[in-house]
Amino acid sequence: MRLDDLARLVLGSRGGLVALVVRVATGVTFIAFGASKFIHHGKETATFARYGLPFPSTFVIVIGLLELGCGILLVLGLATRLGALSLAGDMVGAIANGGRVDGGFLNLVLAPVLLVAMLALLRLGGGRLALDGPLLARLQGQSQGGPELAQRPGRFLPR
Repeated sequence: MRLDDLARLVLGSRGGLVALVVRVATGVTFIAFGASKFIHHGKETATFARYGLPFPSTFVIVIGLLELGCGILLVLGLATRLGALSLAGDMVGAIANGGRVDGGFLNLVLAPVLLVAMLALLRLGGGRLALDGPLLARLQGQSQGGPELAQRPGRFLPR
């Protein structure tokens, strides 16, 4: 696989408006949940300990950073597929641990919905107004030896 193909796979998009809405809505959700891992660190640590996770305080910090960082990437539409893949794994963990121990709306309803949304973003990419588009165009322009592709004004969606 060439670098062009890898860049197109990771940064390309075909989702349009649907991907934009899903990306921003889920990104804001993950930012809020990630921030809560720090704002309510003691409560979250006790919850992770109840799930039987090792080093629960450290685990809360790592998951909080993952949700904050990848949530920001989703909102920006930057490395959308990589962020979605990471957060899909996070949701599998939430369902497997929180769903198993506590059940409830967050673990058995919201987490599966977010997992499906992350799988959709893996397929669709960032959609409209994603920073992935201009980045891909720039990378393709450089790899083809010319800036003409990278300098198409108003182009946010590689097709």
